[in-house]
Amino acid sequence: MTDGALGLAMLGLIVVVIMMGFPTAFTLMGLGMFFGFYAFYDPSEPWWDNRVFDLMVQRTYGAMTNDVLVSIPLFVLMGYVMERGALVDKMFYSIQLSARRVPASLAVATLIVCTFWGIASGLVGAVVVLMGVIALNPMLRAGYDVRLASGVITAGGTLGILIPPSVMIIVYAAVAGQSVVKLYAAAMFPGFFLALLYLLYIVGWALLQPKVAPRLPEEQTKVPVPGWMRAFQAAYSRNMLVGLAKALVSPARATALDTGAGRLTYGRLAGNFSAALVPLALTATTLVAIWWYVVIYPQAAAEAEAVPEGLEQLGAPVAAEAPATGAAAGVGNGFYLAFGLVALVAAVVLFRYYRRMTAERFEMLKLLSSSVMPLGILTVLVLAVILFGITTATESAAVGAAGAFLLALQAGTLNWKRTKEAVFLTAKTTAMVCWLFVGSALFSAVFALLGGQALIEHWVLSLDLSPVQFMILSQAIIFLLGWPLEWTEIIIIFVPIFLPLLKHFSIDPVLWGVLVFVNLQAAFLSPPVAMSAFYLKGVAPPHVTLNQIFAGMMPYMLVVILCMVLMYLWPGMTLWLPEYLYGN
Repeated sequence: MTDGALGLAMLGLIVVVIMMGFPTAFTLMGLGMFFGFYAFYDPSEPWWDNRVFDLMVQRTYGAMTNDVLVSIPLFVLMGYVMERGALVDKMFYSIQLSARRVPASLAVATLIVCTFWGIASGLVGAVVVLMGVIALNPMLRAGYDVRLASGVITAGGTLGILIPPSVMIIVYAAVAGQSVVKLYAAAMFPGFFLALLYLLYIVGWALLQPKVAPRLPEEQTKVPVPGWMRAFQAAYSRNMLVGLAKALVSPARATALDTGAGRLTYGRLAGNFSAALVPLALTATTLVAIWWYVVIYPQAAAEAEAVPEGLEQLGAPVAAEAPATGAAAGVGNGFYLAFGLVALVAAVVLFRYYRRMTAERFEMLKLLSSSVMPLGILTVLVLAVILFGITTATESAAVGAAGAFLLALQAGTLNWKRTKEAVFLTAKTTAMVCWLFVGSALFSAVFALLGGQALIEHWVLSLDLSPVQFMILSQAIIFLLGWPLEWTEIIIIFVPIFLPLLKHFSIDPVLWGVLVFVNLQAAFLSPPVAMSAFYLKGVAPPHVTLNQIFAGMMPYMLVVILCMVLMYLWPGMTLWLPEYLYGN
């Protein structure tokens, strides 16, 4: 056999051996050492002087000194702490109540919680298992079709590895030599767009076939309102915001009310009034932050970089003006018009919401604020400090891990035993990823040394493909590899084979990488190694079969393909945000 043929045999063997159940990392290292020993073998030298041993040391050192990988243990720790310490059941209950008028409300709530929880934890298995325990039985008891109930949990649970902060994106960044921050920005909109497509599919199916998701009975959609709120409304106003404002001015009647947990003190009145203002505060904060970043920050940065007055007379050179990119490029009239329209619409919506703030709406707002808002603030904070360049990805991961501990402690659900479990699982997962990188680095080096990489490149170039055809071919191969393999093997082993060819076809590695991220959603949904199905089956009732779970997952694979087509036709969905934030 020629060296190139040996390289291809090496590539084929890795797939066969992994499918036989051998550990991926040590399989990569074993095959790399075996074939590398042959490639470097020199009969005139002792076998222990074979250069494959030096290569092993160099590749291990290179993987361990990769700065990109430092953020992995912190993000993984954040995910495991959130899994064990936060209030998923309360979040599901509050979101289900808020979506009670929407068709297939339980499925919609499940998808929203899966998306939200996946962002916070980034752990597919944990999200699928948790939502299988919390949401599957309520959907089945409500008469939901098993395919709908199982499909929304398995598909929604995979979104955590797509929407930042995601460990898969960090691994791809390390393999491809790309910026983690830019990849995070690029994956943001496609991730939420895929979740929106899932949502449209669920609601559309429920509208076309109402029997797959019957409406819930009235007692399950009624918001539980404490008795003191009715008395409070009678004493002040039916509108809770108006009533709370009046009670702060004249609290005598309010403090005489018994809430069942003691008297309604002035401090509790102020706390309830603050809770009522949460939508206004969030809207105002968002608008102010956008205005600051787009209008004020670029002006301040430009003034700071300007040459101080008088230096030019002293002979200081004036830097040539370079065209600005991103937010510093200046603000056109279009932004002011769009910002004004958004602010006007927000004001109208808030006015309508507060005008109709009944006790039910106020209690619903309190439920959402206590269950969703803390986790939402932490997630937004972690992503914002990365995307706006305030911290590195590693520092942001540290902020997220610390915030996860604080949330779990505030909820009172994190004890010493759970903390030990989270730390142990973090060490285990991090070690697995790092050994994967060592094995991948050794395997790819030997594969290239044997000429396997050059042989594949020559074959692809001989096909005389257009960029579109190459894009379709590469994504189709990755899609098919997702059926027997997991995303780790695909990113570590096969993605590096395509990366050198991207430059030849003038394909942006960021766009191609995000397409791969979306594509790999199917790796968790495609039998026979559809890990999401097995995660769910482990906690599902006995009458729910694997075939029913597979049948529920398959349509979501078509949704994934549709999302990829739309991403390619409209690349701005992927590239606009990183270009705006960081330039070309």
